[in-house]
Amino acid sequence: MPTTATAFADATASDSALRRFLHGLPGVDAVGLEARAASLGTRSIKTTAKAHAIDLAISMIDLTTLEGADTPGKVRALAAKAVHPDPTDRTAPRTAAVCVYPDMAAIAVDALAGSGVKVASVATAFPAGRAALGVKLADVRDAVAAGADEIDMVIDRGAFLSGRYLKVYEEILAVKAECGRARLKVIFETGELSTYDNIRRASWLGMLAGADFIKTSTGKVGVNATPANTLLMLEAVRDFRAQTGVQIGVKPAGGIRTSKDAIKFLVLVNETAGEDWLDNHWFRFGASSLLNDLLMQRQKLSTGRYSGPDYVTVD
Repeated sequence: MPTTATAFADATASDSALRRFLHGLPGVDAVGLEARAASLGTRSIKTTAKAHAIDLAISMIDLTTLEGADTPGKVRALAAKAVHPDPTDRTAPRTAAVCVYPDMAAIAVDALAGSGVKVASVATAFPAGRAALGVKLADVRDAVAAGADEIDMVIDRGAFLSGRYLKVYEEILAVKAECGRARLKVIFETGELSTYDNIRRASWLGMLAGADFIKTSTGKVGVNATPANTLLMLEAVRDFRAQTGVQIGVKPAGGIRTSKDAIKFLVLVNETAGEDWLDNHWFRFGASSLLNDLLMQRQKLSTGRYSGPDYVTVD
């Protein structure tokens, strides 16, 4: 099986070649895409399967705080919750990661030491990405030096939307080079890309440049993760692996708040990319409030009673 570099060397040789490749991808049937996403969302998951899905969803969460008012105490509290989401039930799985700003990464690393929970740090002038490349790379270096296991970068949407695909590609390559051992998640901000065709192009662009994950959104705009845009990205990673043998993760982020929503996304994963992606190494939820609803539903399944929000911690 060819590597990504050899399989697509011609496509990334120049700006014009990259443009031809990306605009040569099949157009997206928007009506069909949304209909399939809606249809998969009607699948009913019951009893034992539902309990498994809830635990799986908990284990896939990047528990996130990305606010200007973040404090070391808040990050430590979030880390404690990531390790023991339900203090009354130590059988509850840990979350996949805690996601913070670069200046909070060292605090999260210290709080999570030995737990197995990863530290993800946003970078590259998150969320807008409006900074010079040198500033963005310094942002990444700071997070990596602090011990972050994962870097969540944002693409230059202005460059992408104006057709400067090689600029976006080279910027992702440069960020990837600074990541070292850290895995790279590339955020497209799908709500700003306007069309499904653009989301498909961005997905392939990110994968060609070496993304370990492709991610829908920052959670900071009006439209974030949706079943349709996540389905489209799942199709992209499935097709990319079929052509290269390289598996890429997917992370929908923003707007996924309930257990019902999370289970719908897991159905999308299973039915589109397949079981190989039903693992937190390959699929994540970018969320903060989702965990509480998953815990309340988990408690209801185990006790038969709905506990309510007073029985879970407020982030």
